[in-house]
Amino acid sequence: MTEAKRVAILGSTGSIGTQTLEVIRQHPQDFEVEVLTAQNNCDLLIAQALEFNPNAVVIGNEANYSKVREALIPHDIKVFAGQKALAQVVEMEGIDVVLTALVGYSGLIPTVNAIKAGKQIALANKETMVVAGEIITQLAKEYGVNIYPVDSEHSAIFQCLVGEFHNPIEKIILTASGGPFRGKDREFLQTVTKAQALKHPNWEMGAKITIDSASLMNKGLEVIEAKWLFGLKTEQIDVVVHPQSIIHSLVQFEDGSLKAQLGLPDMRIPIQFALSYPHRLKSDFERFDFINYPNLTFEQPDLKTFRNLQLAFDALAKGGNAPCVLNAANEIAVAAFLKEEIGFLEMSDLIGETLEQATFISHPSLEDYVQSDSQAREITEKLIKRKV
Repeated sequence: MTEAKRVAILGSTGSIGTQTLEVIRQHPQDFEVEVLTAQNNCDLLIAQALEFNPNAVVIGNEANYSKVREALIPHDIKVFAGQKALAQVVEMEGIDVVLTALVGYSGLIPTVNAIKAGKQIALANKETMVVAGEIITQLAKEYGVNIYPVDSEHSAIFQCLVGEFHNPIEKIILTASGGPFRGKDREFLQTVTKAQALKHPNWEMGAKITIDSASLMNKGLEVIEAKWLFGLKTEQIDVVVHPQSIIHSLVQFEDGSLKAQLGLPDMRIPIQFALSYPHRLKSDFERFDFINYPNLTFEQPDLKTFRNLQLAFDALAKGGNAPCVLNAANEIAVAAFLKEEIGFLEMSDLIGETLEQATFISHPSLEDYVQSDSQAREITEKLIKRKV
């Protein structure tokens, strides 16, 4: 790489954000931090800003604005606050690439604005593609913007396709660890606790995505994201459970050949590839050794026990605003589970009921997606109040 890329990190204090800064710390000649944002963690945001000296920071929670401003203004770092500022800061001229590591639906509007401003996107916020994948891909084409996937599974597919873009895909196979409850039945899942669900066997992630992984909703969201990222039909996407999380995903071509991307479970690798593409930068990350993994195993996902994955496939097949409704209902259901208001299996029940009750729109606009998100959240919250 010649000139350093100037990076805006949306959600810099979360798991993906902090690992992105680790990558940048290793490659100061290749990347510069232009913008950092956080929702609530103002202390870490201040510490990051003092280390990386960005042009600007945004604190989503306006109650923390004064604290952040007082700490950073003396260092000539611009400080903004609130959701509007978050959506607007991505348009700054000095940004080359926007890494979106926000949680859930909150990543949609900033990503839309970044694309319209001509910024390249490193996408760790899968919900953006789940909610409005058709509009996002259309905008990316219209504004000549590339979307580089950061999710390990989608990064694996992307890496397998480098040099193969002229060859049609027969299908892709997304791998899933199976989460902490792999092999468990519904009777067991009736009584699982928040603490149990938050113990992922292979990955260290934020609370929301960890619960999604335990319920297999994370894989469902990845299925929907894959459709839009790679221009696939629903029947071209398979999921296989691979407990070791070494093969991150596979592509099957029309001649029957399979290409897979392998590596230890380490999000810094896909983050670095998304930021440095088309180059691969040297790293000191731990290397995979086959001798330490003499057995790589695979099994079918249990769609009856883990209904969320089936609900995601159903929403994708239905199309329109159904994936948007699915995502909104899931965000509310996960939040309720984390507050211990509902049980683990009730999350799927709530999502299913919300999909049945929400207004279906076959060809939604961006405004329709915003309205669908709000309506689905209201429906799910009302259903939870009836259960509590």
